[in-house]
Amino acid sequence: MVSTVVIGGGAAGIAAARTLWDAGEDVLLVEASDRLGGRTRSVSIPLDNVVGAASHAVVDEGCGWLHSAKRNPWTAIAEASGFTIDQSSANWRTQWRDLGFPPKDQEASHAAFAEWSKRAHAALGGPDRPLSDFVTPSDRWRPMIDAISGYANGANLSQVSLQDWAAYEDAATDDNWAIVEGYGTLVASHAGEVPIRLSTPVTRIDHRGRRLKLATPAGTIEADRAIVCVPTTVLATGALTFDPPLPDKQAAADALPLGLADKVFLEVDRPEWPANAHLVGNPYGVCTASHRLSPFGLPIIESFFGGDCAESLEGGDASQFAIDELVALLGSDWRRRLTPRGATRWRQVPHIGGSYSHARVGQAGQRAVLAAAIDDRLFFAGEACHAHDFSTAHGAYETGVAAARVICQRRAIA
Repeated sequence: MVSTVVIGGGAAGIAAARTLWDAGEDVLLVEASDRLGGRTRSVSIPLDNVVGAASHAVVDEGCGWLHSAKRNPWTAIAEASGFTIDQSSANWRTQWRDLGFPPKDQEASHAAFAEWSKRAHAALGGPDRPLSDFVTPSDRWRPMIDAISGYANGANLSQVSLQDWAAYEDAATDDNWAIVEGYGTLVASHAGEVPIRLSTPVTRIDHRGRRLKLATPAGTIEADRAIVCVPTTVLATGALTFDPPLPDKQAAADALPLGLADKVFLEVDRPEWPANAHLVGNPYGVCTASHRLSPFGLPIIESFFGGDCAESLEGGDASQFAIDELVALLGSDWRRRLTPRGATRWRQVPHIGGSYSHARVGQAGQRAVLAAAIDDRLFFAGEACHAHDFSTAHGAYETGVAAARVICQRRAIA
């Protein structure tokens, strides 16, 4: 028997459990997988062309940016915990040496994106619509705008709600910083001394009686209350069920599916660019990678795919696709200088099944439905529950902390 069980060891679950633990509450964090972090995950990859301590590099397979960094709570946590924050520009709007992307075309594409955004914002007073409504099929830059939607939303323009997109876009700021030791390392370390059970998926919550009964493969856990911090895929597919059922929660989760963003990591023999440079592979195509060149000055390339492009490459060789794009820009002799060091397939990760949420058209209001507490003892948190900072680790953090604080307030009153 425990007072509060937090279900899910991602950014939201860790934030909720740590808040309760620091307040002296009786809390247990249970996580379905064998690690903490959820959709944040830092891993070490080998580097063959360097020696010494730098023979490995830490990369983020999931969240990699402190988005809206100046107001992002993880920024202060990183600073207080001694992590190294790199405030260099992400350079997403620049093309190293203008390779394959002449300056005039860069200017034209930026103008087209700005005009598309202006048209979308002008429609906010009307009914919800897909983002694809605001770019014409004949627009030369439609593929690039669609690719950007894939990166930002994990889904292409036709799948994303205007109202939902604007809620995020209008709240976000342009300060995007990175953590040298890894965002995933930071999030997992924040759990501190919180009691944790890994490899403990909760499959059913019986909330009929005075105490909650949480079914797991290791047996039933009884609790006074629970904070559910699982991806929307877990609720939408019925991997976690409730007794009595909560059909509104399942419907809300289904209305907020996880899009897809994947990464490829390549080692580079003798990089010729400065740290944190950038290339878009094919600025005229919808299926292309955003290539981050030598993050933190490391001899690696992080190639980022999103939306339908990422979906199509999960069943193929994304590393080879990234290499082919880079060779087309850099020259044929670069093929021997690029070595695959890893690739993600988030759609296939058990207990997760995707990257970050977007609202289906007409369904932006389902975020509030998903976030609503049940009977003051079943609470819900996670990036999909945030009104405007969804799809981020800081949005997840804030919802986890908010749920935990409600519990602390209720107990103080009682």
